[in-house]
Amino acid sequence: MGESLKFASFVERNGAGYGMVDGEIILRLDSVPGAPPDLKAYLDSRFPDLTPDECDLEALPLAEVSLLPPIPNPGKIFCVATNFHEDDKPAPQFPLLFMRHAQAQTGHGGAILKPAVSDKLDFEGELAVIIGRRAHKIVRGEAMAYVAGYACFNEGSVRDWQKHSSQFTPGKNFYHSGAFGPWMVCTREIPDPARLLLESRVNGVSRQSIAIDRMIFDIPWLISYISTFAPLDPGDVIVSGTPSGFGASRNPPEFLFPGDEVEIEIQGIGTLRNTVISDQSS
Repeated sequence: MGESLKFASFVERNGAGYGMVDGEIILRLDSVPGAPPDLKAYLDSRFPDLTPDECDLEALPLAEVSLLPPIPNPGKIFCVATNFHEDDKPAPQFPLLFMRHAQAQTGHGGAILKPAVSDKLDFEGELAVIIGRRAHKIVRGEAMAYVAGYACFNEGSVRDWQKHSSQFTPGKNFYHSGAFGPWMVCTREIPDPARLLLESRVNGVSRQSIAIDRMIFDIPWLISYISTFAPLDPGDVIVSGTPSGFGASRNPPEFLFPGDEVEIEIQGIGTLRNTVISDQSS
């Protein structure tokens, strides 16, 4: 068994499961008798020591499964806007927060759906923070003790629907408009997320590139702030914001269309890769 602690949720021919990624295989944790039913429940039962017990685990080739979002069923997904220092923008006093629901994102390799009602589907590369234990009214200095790990996030946005009003909800929650993955890397592997680098690419061309330490509101601050008004539970996700360079910020704007490939890469985590297709559902 490898030393890296990376956890993934997936679907294979016999159904959904979760496990630990070890090179090109997934060691199934859900196959152990009495195992929690999903990764969220695993976090709840095992955090902070997420190392599996010593036992024989069924191994599946990574290439033979379809990855789901690391936490397919988060109770809450808090997203942050305007959270990177930009040369031409004043820093806000408080972050702009909004919610996404679980069905608004797909996993690594899944299709991002461009809705038929809009030609303004956009990408936003972000760092996702996954909570490991219940956190309520947490002070900033203790906040990192509640983090289970990190993943990449493509916070896909349908810009015209986002701007129907001052509330972002419609434009941020189209079905499978974003992506989350490819897996969760535990905090043991990333003791200081501020040292990470984020890059977003569209069709292989870099569109966003920034160091996480350029955040206005860092991870401990966000956990403390959010937990002041809302208890955070195991498997909840904080999507921590994107820098400029996304499609709507470019001149002229560059939105996503079927066939485009979007990659969100974060140093130390991996690369989340998805292709855009048309939403053909009626």
